[in-house]
Amino acid sequence: MATSPLQTPIAARWASIGRGWAGALETRLEAERERIGLWLPVALGAGIAAWFALPAAAHWFGMLLWLAGGVCAGLLIGWQSRIGRTVAIGCAVMAAGLLLIWARALWVAAPVLAAPVTTQFSAVVERVEPLPAKGQVRILALPQRRADLPPRIRLTLRSAQAADLGEGETIGVRARLMPPPTASLPGGYDFAQRAWFDRIGAVGTVLGEVSRAPGSGAATPPLRARLSAHIHGQVAGSAGGIAAALVTGDRGAISEADEEAMRRSGLAHLLSISGLHVTAVVGFAMVLTLRLFALSRRLALAGYVLPLAAAAGALAGGGYTLLAGAEVPTLRSFIAALLVLVAFLMGREALTLRLVAAGALIVLVWRPESLAGPSFQLSFAAITAIIALHESRPMRAFLERRDEPWIARFARGIAGLLVTGLVVEVALAPIALFHFHKAGLYGALANVVAIPLTTFVIMPAEALALLFDSVGLGAPFWWVTDQALQALILLAHLVADAPGAVAMLPTFPRWGFALAVFGGLWLLLWKTGWRRAGAVPLLTGMAALLVQPRPDILVTGDGRHIAAALPDGSYALLRDRAGDYIRDTMAEAAGVDAPLMALAELDHVECNRDFCRWSAGTQAVRRTILASRGRDRIEGAEMAAACAAADVVISDRWLPRECVGRWMTIDRDSLTETGGLALYLGETPEAVAVLRTGDEHPWRLPQQLSGNDEAVPTGGPAR
Repeated sequence: MATSPLQTPIAARWASIGRGWAGALETRLEAERERIGLWLPVALGAGIAAWFALPAAAHWFGMLLWLAGGVCAGLLIGWQSRIGRTVAIGCAVMAAGLLLIWARALWVAAPVLAAPVTTQFSAVVERVEPLPAKGQVRILALPQRRADLPPRIRLTLRSAQAADLGEGETIGVRARLMPPPTASLPGGYDFAQRAWFDRIGAVGTVLGEVSRAPGSGAATPPLRARLSAHIHGQVAGSAGGIAAALVTGDRGAISEADEEAMRRSGLAHLLSISGLHVTAVVGFAMVLTLRLFALSRRLALAGYVLPLAAAAGALAGGGYTLLAGAEVPTLRSFIAALLVLVAFLMGREALTLRLVAAGALIVLVWRPESLAGPSFQLSFAAITAIIALHESRPMRAFLERRDEPWIARFARGIAGLLVTGLVVEVALAPIALFHFHKAGLYGALANVVAIPLTTFVIMPAEALALLFDSVGLGAPFWWVTDQALQALILLAHLVADAPGAVAMLPTFPRWGFALAVFGGLWLLLWKTGWRRAGAVPLLTGMAALLVQPRPDILVTGDGRHIAAALPDGSYALLRDRAGDYIRDTMAEAAGVDAPLMALAELDHVECNRDFCRWSAGTQAVRRTILASRGRDRIEGAEMAAACAAADVVISDRWLPRECVGRWMTIDRDSLTETGGLALYLGETPEAVAVLRTGDEHPWRLPQQLSGNDEAVPTGGPAR
């Protein structure tokens, strides 16, 4: 075929444009060469996130092939080019992340209970977690000689049932067991996913008394449990619960009201042993040992003081981590502290984004599933925002030392702390809205008071109280600790109860959250002017949340609880006797911070003993909803007309074949396939489900165990 005379100039023009863009990008990457390495944990995390987001093995293999093509494209561009190296390494690391989490999920595989049962069995207690605020005890139990039960089960008991129960003890129980629950509503907390990686195959409640095997005898309670009990004996109530949380990580004695106030005020991070607590312990140990070793002229002149102090700080941090139960957030903080100490000894700047990147890489390789949890995301987002802010020229110029009165220096420090808090709140807002559907607005102000109070008053006073308890003189320090903790709780309630303290929004679309995270990382990790381009995806992602409509109807996975939107923006429950957990879950999914009313008491709702009927949707498009709330059997012929007149029919029972809604019929069979639902009743109605069709993640299709003759199946009402 003849070549058009216009093709060559056009092709040359496009080639010239391509070379110009490539040259500009190469120049940008050259200017950012010290920052490119910071994107390694981002690439690894992107591969892990892709595995969680994509539903099936075919998609995972397809992603691996796509990434392999990216590696080849990078090599074709040229290894000498920064563009080529960046593309090739980035795609290879993403593929490594996907393979890493896939392998981890297969490695931890354990059988999961197939259906709810009530059964008796004997078990060895692996771990005991007291929850004094709820009057409960939670244990991990290892069933014995029961191949039909999972090897690890989480049980909940009343405190009276578990009196003096200890780890290693053999017990006999009768319990109602069920598979680890999935999220009850779209965007909710999926315990089944966490249980899979913790190898928990069932959860349940103990019925009746707990029998104990003769002579089994519980081992001596671990130091963590003894220390928590000692702290609770010195400081009562929620204050004692917070005191125990700061030392051992045990939060079981904190009342639900006080814990909710801490969350709403932006102070919940103080309850989880993380960077603040580990840093305080390591720093205190280093300062103390520096002072002591400096008294030795021989050690000081030989230059051993600093290495010995760093070693003491590392030992103190390691001991504190083990004492607190070595949970993932604590271990993550301890790893970061060790990296800081190593950088300190090498004479390098300790707190840098390279340190954060190294810590993130270690944690993701060690526990790749932690990426999906809010703890990992919140902690690394916070520390990244803090370091990026303090590395910026304006912040360095504002905080640099200068000759000025002490009052001005103090005010400058407070202003710096406030700015840091504001930046952290902005950085954490998308993550909090994605996981919890709410974000505190006054957290920066609250932390200006709470962080110094915790770091310089509560933790030192508690450490001194525990130290002097060894000689029976800790009472004065416990009094100081108690008063400071009461002040902290009062601050949390004052901030939480302030008007507009919490912003609540409905479910954050996953694609919007991904855009917001990518834009935030682009702003924080790059150094030159093109970092400002990150504002585009960040604002786009946040805009997706702001324009996200609130669901018209929410249906839990069991179908029992239904929340309906009202014209004034509030919500009402079908069953007004629902507990606090259901109410909180519904309010979070709906994005409202107001009490839920009773649906049956509203004027536009018609209810009888068995059903409620009402209209929902916009003024232009009204939909009729029919929801069952009774337990009696109703013949299909009697329901057929009512169902045919409704757009949506919802029931927690099996509906007869004659009952069919105009748009959607939801009953026990359909909920088994979809899980909880969020319904949007606009011109084009839409249903968002918890469970996705074709989801092949192992906690969705686990190796299931069914009960034997000793187990009594636990089901719902008969058809």
